[in-house]
Amino acid sequence: MISATVLSESGYEEAMLGISLSWASSPERARQIAPNLAHKQGGHNKFLESIHLYLDVTLPRGVWQEADTYRIATKQSESTMHTIAKRVLMRGDFDGEIYPETVFRLNRDIQLYQETKSRDVFLRIKTNLPEGFLQRRIWTVSYKTFQNIYHQRINHKMPQWGIILEEIISQMEHPEFILPRKV
Repeated sequence: MISATVLSESGYEEAMLGISLSWASSPERARQIAPNLAHKQGGHNKFLESIHLYLDVTLPRGVWQEADTYRIATKQSESTMHTIAKRVLMRGDFDGEIYPETVFRLNRDIQLYQETKSRDVFLRIKTNLPEGFLQRRIWTVSYKTFQNIYHQRINHKMPQWGIILEEIISQMEHPEFILPRKV
């Protein structure tokens, strides 16, 4: 099942101090103007680069390929290389519809690999692993990068984007820096 959890956030106080330096004001004043600056480009929202999200996200491999488009600070994942052949795969390991024969063939190859440790069998498992295979990653991303991802992917044709973005927004300490401003 796809999911996203905000593990922690950091850098808000430091970002407010940075704004106060730029505007020769106080951090208290920075908190007041930050929501307006967050939506301005041209360096006005650079303070968003100082605020970081630490996320625990499970998405299909096909969506992770797209996530790699963005400048993610760090990511650590369930290594397909080290984990794919350690257990039997189930329907719940995939997002969306999966043919039962696909799961059957993968599991047959997993069992064969466990018995033989054949490199060719392992490569066959990797090659035939569907895009819908769910993979969990710990992801560190700045608010600025997340804002970009949000605006580019919230209405994406792959609905998984909208689901996880809304999950993350609902858990963030400062979603007003990401969500479009109400006029």
